[in-house]
Amino acid sequence: MRIPTALVAALAASLATAVPTLDIEANEIYDPKTGDKFQIVGVAYQPGGSAGFSKTSPDPLSQPDACLRDAALMQVMGVNAIRVYNLNPDLNHDECASIFNAAGMYMILDVNSPLVGEALDSGKPWETYYMEYLNHTFAIVEAFANYPNTLLFFSGNEVINDIPSAKFVPQYLRAVTRDLKNYIKKNLKRQIPVGYSAADVRNVLFDTWNYMQCSDDGKSSDPTRADAFALNSYSWCGIATTYESSTFADLTSNFSTSSVPVFFSEYGCIKPAPRYWNETRAIYGANMTAVFSGGVVYEWTQEDNGYGLVSVNGSDLNILGDYNRLKAAWATIDWKTVQSQKAEKKDVSPPKCSTSLLTQKGFDTNFTAPAPPPGVQKLIDSGISPKPSGKIVKISDYNVKLTVKDSEGNTVKDLKVVPLADDEFNMAGKNSANTGSTTGSGSNNSTGKNGNGKGDDSSAVLNTPMMLAAIVPLVALLFV
Repeated sequence: MRIPTALVAALAASLATAVPTLDIEANEIYDPKTGDKFQIVGVAYQPGGSAGFSKTSPDPLSQPDACLRDAALMQVMGVNAIRVYNLNPDLNHDECASIFNAAGMYMILDVNSPLVGEALDSGKPWETYYMEYLNHTFAIVEAFANYPNTLLFFSGNEVINDIPSAKFVPQYLRAVTRDLKNYIKKNLKRQIPVGYSAADVRNVLFDTWNYMQCSDDGKSSDPTRADAFALNSYSWCGIATTYESSTFADLTSNFSTSSVPVFFSEYGCIKPAPRYWNETRAIYGANMTAVFSGGVVYEWTQEDNGYGLVSVNGSDLNILGDYNRLKAAWATIDWKTVQSQKAEKKDVSPPKCSTSLLTQKGFDTNFTAPAPPPGVQKLIDSGISPKPSGKIVKISDYNVKLTVKDSEGNTVKDLKVVPLADDEFNMAGKNSANTGSTTGSGSNNSTGKNGNGKGDDSSAVLNTPMMLAAIVPLVALLFV
């Protein structure tokens, strides 16, 4: 599938635009000006966790001072994209979006949240697929559509995680994907892609991928198919793990025929500790870059599950050992070579939807997406109201004002974002700062499950009514 480019909005064009325009063709994200395939070097960004998200509190992209601090530290590492799970479309995100844009970082955004009415229920998806829910997803799209560094939207996160949830959820995911893509086509100047973030549960993973990439008529224009497929994978655990023993080799082999880009939307197993990040060298190595389009490290801030690269207490940030170990691992990679590999732009047609694509008994065999709920087609045709709208704004000072301490407890001096030139995304070497050593006192208190993923119930999508009951009291590309 190819998503055509278009001109950036006039206001955005009048200001610095660091990130280049990208296209999707078949299974590649690439820069049409250079012909180079783009590799996502990302980090999951949800300070406070999903349990801390509410309509009465700031979201991760509405706190400019924190965004500036975090963007500077990410820029030092070489991050070129962030993934944000929970957002409030009614808040102003202009400064944070502009900061990350200037730092050369794209935004991968989930349209759901853990709040009531803002996600599909994986147990009974038909009970949560209604106009008010879709209005929320459309509002997220509108709120971030005008930022040139919006890379793509996720229609869902780990909504299919076992055979019972695979019985009916898949057809509703195709419906949400269709509704989002039709809304974008009808109301936005930029055709921003819509992907899906899957759980790496092997008995449903590849059926989910085939279900989401297939086309009713065998053509890439089918609006119910995803534009990209991502997976949250934690199978590479420990320093002794290899490309083969981690099953990354199996993933690469199975996804080698994909008709859409595939990337890791989360990775970074924490047990046994510490994390040495050998998997990140594999992800950007010769075995995987022809099939995968990079990945997103889980996660930026230290939460109860113990996956943080940094810890935040009030407005103060402490760099943890995992930050410096990841920074050191990324420093061993030749990023200019990785990011200058020519896209093959293969002529790959999506498979035609058929039960022959599915291997697991009990997986949804109905490829017909449910019709839009009452009132939704009017929203698509006319646009939502009120309609949030963002814009790139001028950042007058890129110097970090908040306190940052390195892994030895020393205050980091002169930390700032270095604004990049037009048509440039970030990579290691664009910014520098002394952040301590890989053996400093800053350490992670990991509580995740040994080898079983992040063990985090605060995902961006509501999976069960039980999860909702637990969460609610706690919370009260460039593609143009």
